[in-house]
Amino acid sequence: MAPLAPRTGDAVFANVERVNAELFTLTYGAIVRQLLTDLEEVEEVNKQLDQMGYNIGIRLIDEFLAKSNVSRCVDFKETADVIAKVGLKMFLGVTASVTNWDVDGTSCSLVLEDNPLVDFVELPDTCQGLYYCNILSGVIRGALEMVSS
Repeated sequence: MAPLAPRTGDAVFANVERVNAELFTLTYGAIVRQLLTDLEEVEEVNKQLDQMGYNIGIRLIDEFLAKSNVSRCVDFKETADVIAKVGLKMFLGVTASVTNWDVDGTSCSLVLEDNPLVDFVELPDTCQGLYYCNILSGVIRGALEMVSS
C-alpha cells in the first residue's frame, strides 16, 4: 500500500467537524471577559490565556497528527510552514504567513490575515497590555513541545 500523501490544510479543514464561528468567537470572548473579572490584573489574564492554550496544544497535537497525515518536519522552517498552512487551517479555518525570520532561523512570526477570535471584539482602555489572542501562542507552544525531540 502506498504511503498517504500529506494533506493540505484545505483538505483537512473540509473533513473536520466545525463549530459555528460566531458561537466560538463569542464563547472565547466570554472566557476572556470572565478572566478579566476574576483575575483583575491584565498580566495575570495573559498568563492564564497562555496556560489554557498550552494545555489545549498538548492534547490537540494528537488529533492534528492523526488527521493531517503530515510526516516529520525536517527543520523549524518547515514546521512553521505546516503550522501556518495546515494546522491553523485545520482548527481555525485560516492560514497565516510566516515572516520576520531571525538570522539563525530559530525565531519567526506567524501573521494571521483574518483572525476569527477577534470578530466582534472591542477592548476598553482598561485592557491596555492584554494579549487577547494569547491562547494561540500557548496552543502552538504546547503542540511543539509534544513533538520536539
